Amino acid sequence: MEKLFDINEQGLSVRCKLFYEKDVHSIENIVLILHGFGSSKEVKSNAKFGERLITKYKNYGAIAFDLPCHGADARKKLSVAECLTYIQLVVNYAKEKLNAQNLYAYATSFGGYLTLKYIAERENPFRKIALRAPAIQMFHTLTANMTDDERHKVAKGKEIMLGFERKMKIGKEFLDELEQGDIQQYDYLDYADDMLILHGTADEIVDIATSQTFAENNVIELIAVEGADHPFSNPQLMDLAIGRIVEFFH
Repeated sequence: MEKLFDINEQGLSVRCKLFYEKDVHSIENIVLILHGFGSSKEVKSNAKFGERLITKYKNYGAIAFDLPCHGADARKKLSVAECLTYIQLVVNYAKEKLNAQNLYAYATSFGGYLTLKYIAERENPFRKIALRAPAIQMFHTLTANMTDDERHKVAKGKEIMLGFERKMKIGKEFLDELEQGDIQQYDYLDYADDMLILHGTADEIVDIATSQTFAENNVIELIAVEGADHPFSNPQLMDLAIGRIVEFFH
């Protein structure tokens, strides 16, 4: 089953979708689903993951939510700090309102960067974390995919509109947050046994070599998915990735 709801706290409204089997009150384990840059909670792979998870395991549920300026969110200007606040609000809701005993994280691309930043700088509430094509070097990933004109405008203090399903305001302040918030400055050895990375060998946005280096430095298991691009657009490869992640969360 699916249920849409909002978390209204601190003057913010986080738009969420809960995947669960029958009874919301019987959920003991909750997976937070963090989407990539320019995506949303409504991406089809989230529904596939949620359905696979609750079908395979009893007492499991998943919460997908829109990051600031994404999907149905009301914010207009993207901020890393607000993204981390959204994660905190969903974590609190899962613990306090749904009484979850265990939390997990399944994060893609930009969502992967945010998850790693969150556990390094705030707390690690997650029993296990699975990252698909994480944007370890998010500043480089974003700027490398901007045009020369867009980079020039931002350097002059102007805002530009970026995105896919929805355009959002990106300015120098956001890029500075990314540049100064390099997660490679941290080590994740304490969390390594409870982390898994899946990355496609044909990823055109985030080079798999970056994930391989990060995984080696932190002794994290990495599964290279042969032929998968950044969004895992091949349905068979997406099914493979979802299956491995669901298995990892048991």
